Amino acid sequence: MSQYKLLIDGKSVDSLDTQKTEIRNPANYNEVVDEVSVGSVEDAKRAVDSAYDALKKWSEQTPRARSQVLLKAADSLDTSDAKIAEILTREQGKTLPESLNEIRLSAAIFRYYAGLAPTISGRRVELSDPDETGFVVKLPVGVTIAITPWNSPVVLMCVKLAPALAAGNTIVVKPASSTPLADLMACELISKAGLPPGSLNVVTGKGSVVGEELITNKKVSKIAFTGETETGKRVMSLASRDVKRVSLELGGSDPMIICADADFDLAIDAALISRFRNCGQVCMSVKRLYVEKTIFQRFLDRITQRIAKIRIGNGLNPTSKMGPLHSKNQLEKIKEQVFDAVNKGSKINYGGSQPNESEFQNGYFYLPTIATNVDQNSKLVTEEVFGPVLPIFEFETIDEAIEKSNDTQFGLGSSIWTKDLDKAMKAASKIQSGTTWVNSYHEPQIDLPFGGLKESGLGKEMALEGLENYLETKAVVVNSKGKKRRWLD
Repeated sequence: MSQYKLLIDGKSVDSLDTQKTEIRNPANYNEVVDEVSVGSVEDAKRAVDSAYDALKKWSEQTPRARSQVLLKAADSLDTSDAKIAEILTREQGKTLPESLNEIRLSAAIFRYYAGLAPTISGRRVELSDPDETGFVVKLPVGVTIAITPWNSPVVLMCVKLAPALAAGNTIVVKPASSTPLADLMACELISKAGLPPGSLNVVTGKGSVVGEELITNKKVSKIAFTGETETGKRVMSLASRDVKRVSLELGGSDPMIICADADFDLAIDAALISRFRNCGQVCMSVKRLYVEKTIFQRFLDRITQRIAKIRIGNGLNPTSKMGPLHSKNQLEKIKEQVFDAVNKGSKINYGGSQPNESEFQNGYFYLPTIATNVDQNSKLVTEEVFGPVLPIFEFETIDEAIEKSNDTQFGLGSSIWTKDLDKAMKAASKIQSGTTWVNSYHEPQIDLPFGGLKESGLGKEMALEGLENYLETKAVVVNSKGKKRRWLD
């Protein structure tokens, strides 16, 4: 075992209390992937101190110089993508192709913000007094905390790291306790791309210990968090004590509406990809499927046939199309949600249980599942379902489908499948979500802002808006002639 450590001030170091924990493979919980140091409150403090001390040196580099560092970081991620992807699959559970895509997307995000870094600029403003000139300037926020989840740990870290560093901020990452290895590996590569020591730090540990210290530390100016909604509310509450800037990417219960005139096969492909990739553990995956009544049975029959062919297994197995759930807690929660739906009258059309074969007995596997006749008050509808279970509903009118789509506290993503432009535009304007895809499946684009409405989050990631998250806007007024003024003159 390599025994992963913390990353503080450009060095790989043990935690001050020398505590370590084992990271286990969700496909076989008897397999220890590696050990990692567990950070403490004092480790969090020294990471923040390191970031604070490095801020002046990094922020005063020119945007073009920062751009070059980000490009080197992207090259490093690409060069090591296979190595990082293997560790990611072993600690998280997703298939190796999914892990490779995640690392490659992470590198692409660094390249995107490397391109934006030299464009950071203010503007000159003509004021009413001809002797005065106004300027709008953009400044880095300061020390930033990135708290990342376990489902897509590397890419959801990099959508924070890349724009934060491009803007001249320094950063401390707190990875999820169960998936720190790939994040640490990626951050060590990024740190060596030319960042001043302390510009990027990583502290592992419990959110209730390390996370709360990072959020409340007086030297921290901003927190960027991705995770479940209830934890996001806690983050927001703690940050409010010092009125710190917060961006939150939280849970979702994304609807997909499929109209009778949609491209039938493409819609089925999209539903399968959007629901069952990463074993359904994606914030913007389709979690409620609404199908027009006239094609409902045909659609149900076809998608059930396709789901039955999904090969589940260890993510490192090249024949596996879907890996396990990430943890015992996730498995138990999915079982509880399905049990609740069945108790309320739902029909399980396929799946609804763990596989029986011996090869799956030591992992957190769950069959891809289809449910119909689902009660609107069941947990499959009212909660975020972070697993391979897809409830399918029928509708008669587009207004009915939109109303049902909006009947949730979440508002992350949505999609509609139709050849009718009027229906598409109506759904795009009426569905309460941060993104609506039309005849396309739920996947963020680097060039477009991504984030939720309602309890799905606050602020945007990706695109220009993602960069603005890490910049302060300041007004400057210059009196060029030094004209004196008298009070009430």
